[in-house]
Amino acid sequence: MTKYLTWIMLVLMLGACNTISGVGKDLEKAGEAVQKSAK
Repeated sequence: MTKYLTWIMLVLMLGACNTISGVGKDLEKAGEAVQKSAK
C-alpha cells in the first residue's frame, strides 16, 4: 500500500514539472526539506 502511494506522489511531483531543470529544482528542494527535518 505504501509503495502504491509513493509511486502516485512521484508521478504527481514529476508531472508538475515542466522541464528537466524544473525536476532538478524540485528534487533539490525536497532534499533540503529532508535535511531540515533531520536536524
